Amino acid sequence: MASAEQPKPGLPTGKLNKAGLMSFLSAQGILVFFLLGMIVFSFFSEQFLSQSNIMTVVRQASIIGIIAVGVTVVIIGGNLDLSVGSMLSFSTVLVVDLHDKIGPTNAILLMFALTLMIGAVNGFLIGFLRLNSLIVTLAMLSAIQGLVLIYSGGQNVDIANQEGTWFAFFGRGYLGGIAVPILIFGLLAILVQIVMSRTGYGRRIFAVGGNPMAAVYSGIRKNWCVFSTYLISAFCVACAALVLGSRVMGSQNNVGQGYELLVLAGIILGGTSLLGGAGSIWKTVIGVLILGFIQNGLLLMGYPYYTQWIVTWVIIILAVWLDLANKRKRLLTTHS
Repeated sequence: MASAEQPKPGLPTGKLNKAGLMSFLSAQGILVFFLLGMIVFSFFSEQFLSQSNIMTVVRQASIIGIIAVGVTVVIIGGNLDLSVGSMLSFSTVLVVDLHDKIGPTNAILLMFALTLMIGAVNGFLIGFLRLNSLIVTLAMLSAIQGLVLIYSGGQNVDIANQEGTWFAFFGRGYLGGIAVPILIFGLLAILVQIVMSRTGYGRRIFAVGGNPMAAVYSGIRKNWCVFSTYLISAFCVACAALVLGSRVMGSQNNVGQGYELLVLAGIILGGTSLLGGAGSIWKTVIGVLILGFIQNGLLLMGYPYYTQWIVTWVIIILAVWLDLANKRKRLLTTHS
C-alpha cells in the first residue's frame, strides 16, 4: 500500500512542488510581497527601516486602516461602501465644531450617534430595500458632503484652546510608548478579526457574501446581516474621525475626500474579493501598511507626491486582476 506522502500516480513530483508553491503564494502572497517590498526600499534609504520611520508610517496609515477594517466587513458581505470619505469629513467637522460648544465628551458621543445613523440609513436602503450598494453609497457620498458644507457654511473649523483639552489624547497621545492611533487601529483589527473568524455572526457574513441565495435558504436573515455591516463600517469611520480630529485639532470640510479610494486600495491589495464571501481583516491591515510604506519609500527616494497615486492605481489594477484570475481558476477546478 502506498503511503499518504507518496506522489499520486501520473503526477510528477516537480508538478506537486509547483502546485504547492502556487497554493502558498495564493494564500500568503500578500505577506511575501510586503516583506520583499520592505527589503527593496531598505536598499534605497537607510532611514526606511528605522524604528522612528516605521512607527511614523504605521501612525499615518492608522486612519485609513481603521476605516478599512469596517469596509472589509461590508465587502465580505457582498457589498460596497463608497460613502466613507464624505462620512469621515462629516464626523471630523462635527466633533471638532461641537468640542467648544458642548464639551469634548458630549461632542464625541453625539458624533458617534449621528455617524451610526448614517450607517443605519445605508444599511436600511441596501439591506432591507435591496438597492444597489454602489449606487446608494455613491449617492450618499455626495449627499453627506453637501450636508457638511451646509453645516459648516463652507468654513473650516478649529478647537480654540488646543493646549487645555484632553481631546488631543486620541490623535497625539501615547500609551506604553505606542501612539494611541496605532493602538486603536490594532485593537479594532484584532476584535473584528476574532468576530469574523471565530463567531457565528462572522460565518453568516461570509455566507451572505459568498452565496446570498443559499444563505437565505439556510435560514440566515440576510437583510439584518447586511444592515449590521454598515453599522460596523460607520462605527470605524467615527473612530477614525476621532483620531483625525484630535490629531489636527481642526478640520477642513473636505478632509475625507479621496479616503474611500485609499481604503479600497488597501482592502483589494489585502486580497479581499470585491465579489464578496472572501477576505480577512489581518490581510487588509497588511494591504494598508503596504500602501503606507510604498508612499513613504517613494518620498524617501525623492519621487514627487503625485507618483504615489500612479503607483496606487497600478497596484489596484494588478490586485483586481489577480483576484479575478483566482476566481476563474477556482471555478474551473470546481467544474472539472
